[in-house]
Amino acid sequence: MADEKSSFPLGMEKDPISLEDGGAPPSEVIKHANDADEAMKAFQDGEVDVIDEATNKRLLRTIDLNIMPLLCVVYGLNYLDKTTLSYASVMGIKKDINLKGDDYNWISSMFYFGYLAWEYPTNRLLQRLPLAKYSSFCIIMWGLVLCCMAAVQNDSGALAVRFFLGVFEAAVTPGFSFFTSQWYTKAEQGTRTGIWFSFNGFGQIFGGLVAYGIAHGAARHGSSIAPWKIVFLVTGLLTAAIGCIFLFIMPDNQLNARWLSKPDRRRAIERVRVNQQGIGNKHFKAYQLKEALTDPLTWAFAFYALTSDIPNGGISNFFSQLIVSFGYTPEQSLLYGTPGGAVEVVTLIFCGYVGDRYGNRILLGASGLVVSIIGMVLIVALPLSNPSGRLAGYYLTQAAPTGFVALLSLIASNVAGYTKKTTVAALYLMAYCIGNIIGPQTFRPEDAPRYIPAEITIIVCWGACLVDFGFIYWYCKHQNRKKAAFRARPNYTKLENQEWLDLTDR
Repeated sequence: MADEKSSFPLGMEKDPISLEDGGAPPSEVIKHANDADEAMKAFQDGEVDVIDEATNKRLLRTIDLNIMPLLCVVYGLNYLDKTTLSYASVMGIKKDINLKGDDYNWISSMFYFGYLAWEYPTNRLLQRLPLAKYSSFCIIMWGLVLCCMAAVQNDSGALAVRFFLGVFEAAVTPGFSFFTSQWYTKAEQGTRTGIWFSFNGFGQIFGGLVAYGIAHGAARHGSSIAPWKIVFLVTGLLTAAIGCIFLFIMPDNQLNARWLSKPDRRRAIERVRVNQQGIGNKHFKAYQLKEALTDPLTWAFAFYALTSDIPNGGISNFFSQLIVSFGYTPEQSLLYGTPGGAVEVVTLIFCGYVGDRYGNRILLGASGLVVSIIGMVLIVALPLSNPSGRLAGYYLTQAAPTGFVALLSLIASNVAGYTKKTTVAALYLMAYCIGNIIGPQTFRPEDAPRYIPAEITIIVCWGACLVDFGFIYWYCKHQNRKKAAFRARPNYTKLENQEWLDLTDR
């Protein structure tokens, strides 16, 4: 299929001449194969397990029940925690800490400066350290840092807290992508990535209801501290508590999963042999870094992340103010923003499932962009006298993450070699950060209440993303044809346990 670019080891495609001498594998492959994947520990006896369909379904059900709830809840909190500032913006934080001009814009963007600064180091740590334990540490720390937001008294304090919030949240998306590639086959990954990413939408629904309840309760009964401070404390402490649960339940990989028997741990690894990627390698490999930096798909992914997240950075930080600009009250904006989360949930799960079902995540991901462009055109074209139509347009824009998630799942399933995978994921998310830094700056105070320049920028960015999707689709089909032709050669040689040798997809 067009987006199923096969994992293929370095050297075996680039050095076909060496295969002609008795079909021996190239020396470059042999050299790099000496540093095998963690999965090899389970197969040192040389035996290969055969898993029947019933056993595979039982294992998948067990994995889903133990892995997916944690990924979903934490990812929902990940979105909620970084968008609490949007709720606070209509609950009095601007007045209480004396924000003026574009101070709010820079506080919004500062989260992504921290994220950007720490993204590559955190990807290296995700590779080098136990995956679940390092992820748990970051979850707990970002919850505690978020609580500190309730103590800020000026813009400098808010900037510092937002920076460190970005530092600790930088591990979540790449880490969860690695968990998905580690536990699930390629045919299962698109749906699972769509499900846990869709909890951004649940986070928006939950956050809006919590913020509305706090604001409404404080207005009726009063409160000893400002309502926006309560929002930060509630969400921060909840995140830290969930992080502690994550630490005790989530395994680093199949080899130390306490909720699997020893035979099932081995079977859980065997079932992902088809991915040809293993479950992790802790050593940095320079040749994989070079390959990542010279692969055209790496930069096509990064361009998409940058361009698509200029709109995301603006909308996610200004959606409450945008809804107020439609003619609703600040309190109503907290409540009316929640259906947008439902749109995101439905589109992500639908596109993830159908993309896996028909083997074309790219085209399904692009469909969400088309819906989002229609939504933004409604916001721009409809007059201020039609708030309901403009609000409906905002809801449609919440289908935009389908494309980002489709490419994130492709990185998890189709980029092989652990150093290469962490590098591509880091560059993808660094571009995501840059887009989110730029995004809030497009919503200039002087453009309120319509923000038309920002809205036109969003439409142009999403249009460019569709063009990029077209290139990725074409390039993957081209690579698939080349690799299929090479594997069909009579002198093609596959190494024993090649799937566990931490080789790349080139």
